[in-house]
Amino acid sequence: MEVERHGKCVLARNAPSGKPLLLLVGHTDTVPGKIGDPAPHRDGDRLVGLGSSDMKGGLAVMMVLAEDLFPAGGVGASDLDYDLGLVFYDHEEGPWVKSGLGPVLAEVDWLRGAALAMCLEPSDNVVQLGCMGTIHAKVSFHGKSAHSARPWQGENAIHKAAGLLARLAARAPVDVTRDGFLFREVLSATQATGGTARNVIPERFDLNVNYRFAPGRTLDDAIADVHVLVADEASIEIVEAAPSGKVVGESLHLARFLARTGASVTAKQAWTDVARLGQVGIDAVNWGPGHAAQAHQAGEHASLALHVDALAHLHAFLRADGA
Repeated sequence: MEVERHGKCVLARNAPSGKPLLLLVGHTDTVPGKIGDPAPHRDGDRLVGLGSSDMKGGLAVMMVLAEDLFPAGGVGASDLDYDLGLVFYDHEEGPWVKSGLGPVLAEVDWLRGAALAMCLEPSDNVVQLGCMGTIHAKVSFHGKSAHSARPWQGENAIHKAAGLLARLAARAPVDVTRDGFLFREVLSATQATGGTARNVIPERFDLNVNYRFAPGRTLDDAIADVHVLVADEASIEIVEAAPSGKVVGESLHLARFLARTGASVTAKQAWTDVARLGQVGIDAVNWGPGHAAQAHQAGEHASLALHVDALAHLHAFLRADGA
């Protein structure tokens, strides 16, 4: 395969043959490790270690597939139904603007010609369509400081947040169906900071409010929802906003993948770079061998059997005989 580097991203592809291009996409970073995390080790079928499910296992499948189909010194497989491209990129586990995938999609023309892209995010080998959009809003309540022995001389900014916190606590998930798939929109307070001392009435209190919204909603619509929720009780700063990913259930190439592998299909109840790929016109889905429930968990582990199955599925998809 031809290998090229763009910043911290590494791309690989076979010599183009004119066949449809399948992109396999995976991020190389993990969430931060913690003191006391177990050293990587094998426990029966499980590989235990930070990033094993999210998503070093998916990267390993990509590399083994490339070695199988295009061995070093060989001419590559001539009986593939697809050309193959691999994208290893940096900084997925962080702010949208820092990801290495955005710049590389803008710079490398051949990537945008993909017929189908698969983000090998952990999904237990279930195809997950679309993805939720996400907004992080800094909601700031303003008051007036005073001695806590005489609170009537000030305005308690923390107390001013009571109404919003009550509305968030009472707000049930909103079910939204897109192309027959169920997504659940949720709003949550995820961080809180305020106060300067234990005996001072706080003059400011900040909440991070995270909104996960379904495909089909624009960022402007979702931001408007946050403003309606907060009303005029506080100031709002949009810290980060990432769009939702479209549901590509009508893709001919996805239909072929499902027919050849027997994989099941559901909705993606999280954000992934399916959204970013969709923005540049690439049909993209989430599908990977890691355990979704293990992502960002202490003692993270992955099933080796699922990874072997994923490799077999990709062989079956790329070559009609599954060889």
